[in-house]
Amino acid sequence: MPVSESREMYLKSIYEIAAGEEPVPVSLLAKRMGVSPVSATEMVKRLEAGKLIVHTPYKGVFLTPAGLHRALKVIRRQRLWGRFLVDHLKIRWSQVYDLSCRLEHATDISVTEALAEFLGHPASCPYGHPIPDAAGNVEIPPAFRLNEISPEVEVTILRIAQPELALCEYLEERGLLPGTIVKIVDEAPYNGPFTVELDGEEITLGREIAGRILVAPLA
Repeated sequence: MPVSESREMYLKSIYEIAAGEEPVPVSLLAKRMGVSPVSATEMVKRLEAGKLIVHTPYKGVFLTPAGLHRALKVIRRQRLWGRFLVDHLKIRWSQVYDLSCRLEHATDISVTEALAEFLGHPASCPYGHPIPDAAGNVEIPPAFRLNEISPEVEVTILRIAQPELALCEYLEERGLLPGTIVKIVDEAPYNGPFTVELDGEEITLGREIAGRILVAPLA
């Protein structure tokens, strides 16, 4: 059964916010979608009626196997387009997520697989996230959030969680892209900001931003 563009966006957003794991509060989903909690609740009811999600009151929503399968199909299209825009059209890294989100809904399966073939079946998108295969399977490499890392530890940036435009512009200006190696210099007390070092320059990051940067400590 076809799923509307609006429902696809909700399913994809649930997956991205939850990182495939914990329930997503409806209030957080509404904020991500830019709608009122009432509007989000109405869509949640429709998605639950379609057996694409399960809603647990006071906890949030999570994807059913059918909903997860649909979400990963959308994500495959979006991440392949992201790879194409960066690698072949040389679009700025920070702009690619929004542009690829627009293209994901206008791409049927034959175009998706032709695009994958043209790109050589890339493993990850420009933001470091793995690209699901044609069957909707995906393996997510383990990672830590930057705000979980102790000072004096060097890490490689693996991927950016929920790479919205404002966040990506902020990170791009500071050179904090996937594949970059940074060193944790300091963590301010009382949940204060983090300071990292990149190429001899110190960069201060708010805790929320640091939590959106997923990293792996260097051996």
